[in-house]
Amino acid sequence: MKSYAAVALLWLTSSSLTAAFAPPVKKNGALPTRSEATLLHAAVKEKIMGAKTAGLLLNHRFVTDSLSEVAPGMSETERLRFALQFGERREAARAARKAAGPGRAIVESAAEAVAKATEGGGWDNAPVYAAAPHADVINRYITPKSVLTMSTDEGDLIYVIRASAIDDKALMDRASVDQVVDYFLYAKEVHSIVANRRSERTGRLSNVIFANDISGVRKAPDRRFSKALTSSSDQYENLYPALAGPTMILNLPFVLQAFVGLLKPLFPKSVQERLVFTRAPVLAGLKELTPLSNNMNTKAKFVREVKGLLPK
Repeated sequence: MKSYAAVALLWLTSSSLTAAFAPPVKKNGALPTRSEATLLHAAVKEKIMGAKTAGLLLNHRFVTDSLSEVAPGMSETERLRFALQFGERREAARAARKAAGPGRAIVESAAEAVAKATEGGGWDNAPVYAAAPHADVINRYITPKSVLTMSTDEGDLIYVIRASAIDDKALMDRASVDQVVDYFLYAKEVHSIVANRRSERTGRLSNVIFANDISGVRKAPDRRFSKALTSSSDQYENLYPALAGPTMILNLPFVLQAFVGLLKPLFPKSVQERLVFTRAPVLAGLKELTPLSNNMNTKAKFVREVKGLLPK
């Protein structure tokens, strides 16, 4: 196997790139508990991406309303997501209670940043980017060249990350694991706020599509960066249930494309159902990601590309 393909495989099988967006699995080989089984299979039970919120609320009204007792600060859409993800009232209430506690500083910072970003009626990403935890250090390495979020016309978010454009070793030499964890949790909180507001405004449940670009990967992920992303992912579906849409692994080396059937089982079961391995020529043709945000023609082409690659 060529060295490029071997390194790309290492990125896929490590906890770094994939775990940044994937829900956790048991690390000791034990069978999942009832609560974990509910979490892992929730996405399979019901197609929620693009669904009408009115219909979802009708089907999950009892659990959604009951959660207001344990999480009075949550909006109806937030409570609906817990009902969708966990199903049973007891499990949903337990998760909502835990999610309502920690990370208050990150939640408040993200809400304030989103308010500033939308003051003019559109979206100004500058206040959101500047307000990220430890931005003075981490923003030197996590830039729009490597990571950005964009929208579909339907209202879903596309979170694009190009691993090869992140100097993860240099980043982790300057920032601690906990600082990077906070940074990525902040990004997910911003996504959650935006997706929930869009869901409430349009009546259509908004989700986050993850587009992981493997092109250009030449070295193995930094161990500390991997640990930080694993830590943030371990909290993802407990804090932001029913928010994740399809996970796309894009532009694998040709030699690995024949082994997609063997790679898929490496992912958590809840991700496998919405996992896509494919080529994305528009994305692969970009030297960096910034044209996706400042070139309307390139952005439109990539959004069309992503929508055409989504699971039917």
